[in-house]
Amino acid sequence: MDRRYFLATAGAALIAPAALQAARLDYAPGVMEQALDAGQPVILDFFAPWCGTCQSQKRTIEKLTQANPAYLDKIAYILVDWDTYKKQPITTDLKIPRRSTLVAISPDRREIGRIVAGTGEAEIKALFDAALGSATS
Repeated sequence: MDRRYFLATAGAALIAPAALQAARLDYAPGVMEQALDAGQPVILDFFAPWCGTCQSQKRTIEKLTQANPAYLDKIAYILVDWDTYKKQPITTDLKIPRRSTLVAISPDRREIGRIVAGTGEAEIKALFDAALGSATS
């Protein structure tokens, strides 16, 4: 086997998962606004690490983003820790009823759609497609 090819392939295999993770952002005040100001749609994922429904959503989202890298290239996917932010403005202003809620917001700050406790692949894909369709860049 060609040594350079092996090293390049091995390096790419190590970097690819990190590149996918780079498009996932942890929520902090101002993160959503920064993405929207840059013309990116946002998907907010209100999750808790102990939530079974959240884990099911996470598996579905990982499958969808692997199948369509544009989801993470064009959409700011922001994880909002329910245990930390459930009583903060990001949650109360959007009237988020519970963890395992996904909300898509267009760059013009309109809510595109939301899913509460839904885990179906078609439903989540439709939300990501709607967010992708609102991208301005």
